Amino acid sequence: MDQITFLTQIIAPAFASGLLMTLALIAVAAPFGFLLGSAVAVGRAYGSPGVRLAAKGFVIFCKGCPLLLLLFILYFGMPSVGIVLTPFVASVIGFICCNAAYNSEYIRGAIHSIKDGQMTAAQALGMSKWQAVRWIVLPQALRKAFPGITNEFIYLVKYSSLAYMITLIELTGAAKMIATKYFMYNETFFCVGIVYLMLVTITTIAAHFIEKKYAIPAGQAACSPIA
Repeated sequence: MDQITFLTQIIAPAFASGLLMTLALIAVAAPFGFLLGSAVAVGRAYGSPGVRLAAKGFVIFCKGCPLLLLLFILYFGMPSVGIVLTPFVASVIGFICCNAAYNSEYIRGAIHSIKDGQMTAAQALGMSKWQAVRWIVLPQALRKAFPGITNEFIYLVKYSSLAYMITLIELTGAAKMIATKYFMYNETFFCVGIVYLMLVTITTIAAHFIEKKYAIPAGQAACSPIA
């Protein structure tokens, strides 16, 4: 089989199916990872002692446990306690937990960079603590944390390849099956590397555009109107 035929008739159809699965993983895991990370960050910054302890424990576990091991626990370990997850669901849960843990650290750091006077001023105007967090602190923190969040999104694109280790045939899994079947490892993995490079490049360009559009102006960052 010549390389052109291999690329057009074998790799292209398999990669199309695998790419759709990879994009599905990212599309589900990224927004929930962001939302959970935001909630964990707010819980660690403003929650009760019990909430802070639980949020900190979540972050420590998810950051300390290798993602691949977490996927193994979810897919292979949970059935022993009566919880059976499909490969897709196990992958999504693992990715959400990992993504949320790191996002929460970026957002928590950004929250702590917001001046305390803004919270005091908001409460003096009649806002509750959580209203002030929702409308004053968090929007600013998210804009400051955006570079770190987008960096974690890029990591999500790349570590989505681990899903094939729990039998989910996404982009890397499709490449592994083709390479094993046809013994054309260089061609197959070079092509999958190009696809991941394209995904990361597109994500980086989009993130740069959004970051530039919503970045806090230097003067506004230095002198907040509420502080």
